[in-house]
Amino acid sequence: MKKIYLLLLASMTAIVLAACGGGGEEEQTEEAGNGEGGSELGQETIEIPYVEWDSEIASTHVIQKVLETEGYDVEITPLDNAVMWQSVASGDTDAMVSAWVPLTHGDLYDEHESSLDDLGPNLEGAKIGLVVPEDFPVDSIADLSDEAGQQVTGIEPGAGVVQAAEDAVETYDNLEGWEVQTSSSGAMATELGQAIDNGEEIIVTGWTPHWKFQTYDLKYLEDPEGVFGEAETINTLAREGLEEDAPRAYEILDNFYWETGDMEEVMLEIEDGADPSEAAQNWIDENQDTIDEWLQASE
Repeated sequence: MKKIYLLLLASMTAIVLAACGGGGEEEQTEEAGNGEGGSELGQETIEIPYVEWDSEIASTHVIQKVLETEGYDVEITPLDNAVMWQSVASGDTDAMVSAWVPLTHGDLYDEHESSLDDLGPNLEGAKIGLVVPEDFPVDSIADLSDEAGQQVTGIEPGAGVVQAAEDAVETYDNLEGWEVQTSSSGAMATELGQAIDNGEEIIVTGWTPHWKFQTYDLKYLEDPEGVFGEAETINTLAREGLEEDAPRAYEILDNFYWETGDMEEVMLEIEDGADPSEAAQNWIDENQDTIDEWLQASE
């Protein structure tokens, strides 16, 4: 009887374990691999904040689509500059592809550098400055007098290019009495287009890459005092620990690199009315060789 009892007990235990395990070794293997991508996938959700500049809307939607092809659920969130940096540095979000260095986001970089992994540039040759129509009668900030109603049309308060424009007003003696009028990126672009259509003078805070350089004939005003700095890069930054938590996502973010013309193609399609996700996917479909380079695994 004791022997029968032990056999019955063993059988019942096996049934219970099978019911709880729902499929044994095969299912455990699939669960460990998350069903797509195995241990290389790591955490399944990647959170990417971005600042709502046309350039960063383009780059963030493109990298979102690329990461999604590798099985990730990618959440993107528009945030104020300072909040974006803080969210990645604190680990509340995972990475961003929107860091303009060394000038535009220089103060934020210095503040948070020790809490971030800098994966390097995803775009080189970025630039900020004062931008005017090609036929504007002045070529240098130092030669401005009363053009454009002594006003610079800016974007969001606190943006690096706005701060640099305010510094220029303080630095250049000939800009005494000038004003930097803040608004938004969209409002700035609208005012620029209207002024060009009406043949009016306008000076805006500008940056490259931007779709406006593909739409209008524009030029940067020379900056002999160097207030706006030299050429910048747009860098990818990740929170500490992302490489261990999501190695495949980290690898793709590290590989992410494109040219000014690429970004401006996406930006211009969005400006022409396309949904950012649609424009991003269209660019991806037409540039598979570049995508393959981003997806190439490290040896």
